[in-house]
Amino acid sequence: MPDIPNPYQQHADITSRWINDRQRLLRNETEDYLRSVILNYEPRRADHWHRDYTSLDAFEKSVEPNRRRWREAVGVFEPDGTDLNPVLVPWYDDDRLSAWWVTITLLGSLRGRGILALPKGRSGPFPLVIAQHGIGSSPEKVFGLDDPSDTYKSYGRRLAAEGFAVIAPMNISGGPPRARQERLCKLLGKTLWGLEIHRTRRLLDYLETRSEIDIGRTAMYGISLGGAYTMFTVPVEPRIGAAVVCAWFNHRRNKMAVDDPRYSCFLSVNEEHIWIPGWLREFTDSDLASLICPRPLLVEQGKADGIAWWPMVLEEYGETCEHYRKLGLDDRIEIDLHEGGHEIRMEKSLEFLKKWLQI
Repeated sequence: MPDIPNPYQQHADITSRWINDRQRLLRNETEDYLRSVILNYEPRRADHWHRDYTSLDAFEKSVEPNRRRWREAVGVFEPDGTDLNPVLVPWYDDDRLSAWWVTITLLGSLRGRGILALPKGRSGPFPLVIAQHGIGSSPEKVFGLDDPSDTYKSYGRRLAAEGFAVIAPMNISGGPPRARQERLCKLLGKTLWGLEIHRTRRLLDYLETRSEIDIGRTAMYGISLGGAYTMFTVPVEPRIGAAVVCAWFNHRRNKMAVDDPRYSCFLSVNEEHIWIPGWLREFTDSDLASLICPRPLLVEQGKADGIAWWPMVLEEYGETCEHYRKLGLDDRIEIDLHEGGHEIRMEKSLEFLKKWLQI
């Protein structure tokens, strides 16, 4: 037998090198294995999805188990019977719109907040757009304030001027603050996403009581984190009849697990709140979008946006289109793949919303 070096007789530096080398090997083997499972998605799709395209009713029935599992994965909070107790504080008024900060009770002592804007000089009831801001942002940005880079194009204000009621819900902003709340939610088997989805649904409960708003003509239009909230909320909220997903739609497996210089990968950034248990068990973006289908969907994405590499976006979009095509609903899905970056555009989205909300 070969001589076996006595570990107790080795220099401390050698022992340290052995430990570090083995740790590196273990980490890399583990990551290689887990990534390979994540990327080998088709067997899981076959196990979890059993879509029936023979009719709209059959399709909806066939994806209902997936819709239920998505609601469970994202941990949507349920109502606790608390009254809405709405409070409105005037925020802005001009010849085209009036706006208020609105707060409502979500759960117990927790309140939800947003800016509500109603058009002037037009007859209601108005169609509604839920205008959802991004991770480092606010409802004020939706209406053109605190936005020196013009990322938001004051799209909430423009929508109101075009005759839409607009609600801009307020999310917890920033990676570290969201991570802190995410940890508390996970102790309850929930996620912060699920709490803020519940907030949006409660806001709709309130807006449904407003005679100026036609809740039957509601869409959601979000950018970045707001695009995520659009993708995550519409599948579990049937009152939302159309969706515009800006600067979020992606090849989800690569985005989450594969580092690439052409786009940012969540695996290598500090955004703890993004890790939803069970997400890629069965919910790529095209699969999640099939829970939006047959409702109209517009994907708004810039080729220069570092969150994604646009050919991969097109690949995922093509898979999404198949759900609509198989149902004979090709006209209900569109993409605005523009030359810009991480920004609201509205070049196609405004006409899309006017079409599907009948304005």
